[in-house]
Parts: sequence; C-alpha cells; structure tokens
Amino acid sequence: MNAQKFTLQPFKSDNLLPNVQIIGNIARNDHQLMITYSLIGNLTDIMIAPPSDTPTRKDGLWEDTCFEFFVGIQDSECYWEFNLSPSGHWNLYRFTGYRQGMETETALTTLPFHIDHQAEIFTLHLDVDLVKIVASNQDIDVAITTVVKQKNHQVSYWALAHKGDEADFHLRDSFLIRL
Repeated sequence: MNAQKFTLQPFKSDNLLPNVQIIGNIARNDHQLMITYSLIGNLTDIMIAPPSDTPTRKDGLWEDTCFEFFVGIQDSECYWEFNLSPSGHWNLYRFTGYRQGMETETALTTLPFHIDHQAEIFTLHLDVDLVKIVASNQDIDVAITTVVKQKNHQVSYWALAHKGDEADFHLRDSFLIRL
C-alpha cells in the first residue's frame, strides 16, 4: 500500500481564516483509493452544509465548502475531478485535457463517504474503488484541494501547492502525489 500524509496550503488572499488548517492522508491499495480530510480549528465562521437525508450527485458543489481531489493518469492529459460536499452530495467529472472535454463520469454511480463533525474538527473519509476508471497497474498523480466558504461569503482555496498566479486546481503541475 502506498500512503502519504498531506497539509493543504491556502492560496494567498485577504479572506483567510486564522487558526484553521486542513490536513489528511491518502493511500492506494491496488484499485482502492482512501482519502481523509480533517478541517481543524475555529470552524464557527465556516459554512458547513448540514448532512442531507438523501445525498445525491449534484453540480456546482465547489460554490460552497467542498472537499475535492483530482486524479490524473501518469503521462496522460486525461484526469478526473471528485467533489465531496459536507452535506453528503457529490460529483465526479472527467476531462480530456486541461479544463477541456468536461463530462460527468458515469462509470461510478455513488461516492459513499463518511463525515464526523465536532466543534473544532470536521473529518471526511472516502474509500473509493477506481477500477472502473483507472487500471490497478497505472500510476496516478493526485491533487488534493478544498474550497472553504465563510459565513461572510468570502471564499478561500486550499491545495497541496498553488502553481499559478490564480487559484487553479486543474493545473497538472499541482498533481503532486504519485500513487
């Protein structure tokens, strides 16, 4: 099993929340990918959607607090964007190249993840079988990101690294974890 810990960095901005951090770990075992995010600190100013009784696939989740990751096949322009809302809603998109050919990925029909929300820590854990989109013998490059929306509607963008002049999670240079 290949496993790594991570710490996300906020994109330089005036809208940053003091005393908040996003850490986690990611691991791949054959075709299983496990990722855990922990949003830690004073969460009272962050908009965290309450759990939905009927979580479904939804568009536009990145407009609110949303945990995301991107999976690219090594030496290919093709990649996938996974969106996970604290509400339980989710989506998965396939791209043929940098922000090109975006389509809803229908190979996966559910992304069941678990949430634990306490006063000063919000944890999200996903265990997903990638076999329908990535062969187990293919190396993947992963970018781990989060959009944090505050109650004052300011938004901050968090990633392993920010390689552009603007916050842009799709930049392949930011797919820093190889599994």
